[in-house]
Amino acid sequence: MKVLAINGSARKDGNTAALLRHVLKEIEAEGIETEMVQLSGMHLNGCAACYACFKKKDKRCAVTEDAMNDLISKMVEADGILLGSPTYFADITSDLKAVIERAGFVAKANSDMFKRKVGAAVVAVRRGGEIHAFDSINHFFLISQMVVPGSIYWNMGFGLDKGDVERDEEGIRTMVNLGRNMAWVLKKLTA
Repeated sequence: MKVLAINGSARKDGNTAALLRHVLKEIEAEGIETEMVQLSGMHLNGCAACYACFKKKDKRCAVTEDAMNDLISKMVEADGILLGSPTYFADITSDLKAVIERAGFVAKANSDMFKRKVGAAVVAVRRGGEIHAFDSINHFFLISQMVVPGSIYWNMGFGLDKGDVERDEEGIRTMVNLGRNMAWVLKKLTA
């Protein structure tokens, strides 16, 4: 089994990455392989609405000038997917939105290829807007027919400067519990 975490932050190894690492640590403790990809510096484009993925049905996006097809391949191989984003103007980053748009279209074009994978959203926030960002990610999971585990609170941590989320005790407890729940669901689905 494997869980892929995609950090949608423009800031590499910032608060979003820290939160994702707390989740991944719990998943790894259950013997599940993990990988984190950070989108920082990738500059992904949104969907071009060319619909070539619906014609080709090859589990790939027709736009090949960026790293999207590598990400889609990693998502296909994973049993669980964590999508993390800081909150930018009450929503997710444009790079993570590009992943959702393009991977989502490719998945729909290929018989809902993320169906029954386990997915969880992780959001870093300074002050507000996090619920909308959290919902944006969860809408992708739900329309993809994925299984979404919960935690003791919404999967978010508060902080502005790099490392601030480490002082959000409730946020860290939420991530730890999310990791444990995600591992539990993965094991139940593969039993």
